[in-house]
Amino acid sequence: MLTNAMGLILADNRRVHLGPLNQPRALAAVPFAGRFRIVDFTLSNMVNCGIKRIGIVALTRYKSLMDHVGTGSWWDLDRIRQGLYLIPPYINPVTRAPDRTDAQGIIDYVESGDQDYVFISASDYVSNMRLHPLLDQHKESGADMSVYYARDGHPSRRISMGLELDEDSMIKRLRVDQREMENEQNAFGLLVVSRELLLRMLEEMMARGIADFSIVGLLEHYSRLRIQALEYDGLLFRIHDIESYFESSMRLLDPQVRNELFDPERPIYTKVKNRAPCIVSPESGLLRNVLGSDGCAIMGQVEDSVLFRGCVIGRNARVTNCVLFQDAQVSEGAVLDHVIVGKNSVVRMGGKLAGRPGAPLVVAKNAIV
Repeated sequence: MLTNAMGLILADNRRVHLGPLNQPRALAAVPFAGRFRIVDFTLSNMVNCGIKRIGIVALTRYKSLMDHVGTGSWWDLDRIRQGLYLIPPYINPVTRAPDRTDAQGIIDYVESGDQDYVFISASDYVSNMRLHPLLDQHKESGADMSVYYARDGHPSRRISMGLELDEDSMIKRLRVDQREMENEQNAFGLLVVSRELLLRMLEEMMARGIADFSIVGLLEHYSRLRIQALEYDGLLFRIHDIESYFESSMRLLDPQVRNELFDPERPIYTKVKNRAPCIVSPESGLLRNVLGSDGCAIMGQVEDSVLFRGCVIGRNARVTNCVLFQDAQVSEGAVLDHVIVGKNSVVRMGGKLAGRPGAPLVVAKNAIV
């Protein structure tokens, strides 16, 4: 069943810095959960809701993102009408740099659709959620805009959008990145707005030279618009820094959490790569609580770790509390503890790398250490 709404995904977030993890790629393209990227969850949520027209706004470092989403065929979005649209940045002809003040690409995308509503999503969270409740409540309330929030406030070290609501659940105050929040109501990057109102806001933004088209920028209109907030009480991972990324990855080792995130009634789709199943050598030794993806070859000891596609663990190597990106190699005799290893990186024979809880060590993409 088609939903009378289009989707708009903001692939970048200038407020989120994951160091070497998103230095070579947009935030939406950061790998997560062994086989997926962050954008896969938002795309799948929209497709499972019946949205068949989705645009992705990619301002910088979008090569990896383009390679991953392609034509959108993995999400059934390679269509003659509607489908997946990549909205590239406007390049200033003088400076040859992306010009964030130009919203014409987004305006063209929204204008060319015939849906009445637009779901706008950031890329700093991971969840498997139903979007219909937000849209239904938005229509019923008559609000100008509706946003989801979760009761996970008091984020002393993390990005936040604290909300204060009136008796009708309309936003009466917005507190951005406040270290000590007065309540637990913390909005995350998903809202719905009518197509006509969004176009007016975009045109006003261009006329005033406002550069920031973001969830925060939209919610800041609460003083002149009726913005409704609806609570979301399902599983939600906020990806705001290295620590939150690592904590979220480690929570996936809990079968109950994993089953909730990958609900078979709402599948999460991703780009398919035909690789052999994970191979575990009889001499590998201890292998406990490991999320291993296809193409992995394990010949050493692995505990409490997430392995992406094609990872190789050498003989007598020990990997504990780690996240290894695609095609990472841990050579014979190496020891890793609380480490995130980037794509195509190699840990040499006998190497020892150790982070600590709350501060994992990060190895950049294509590194040899």
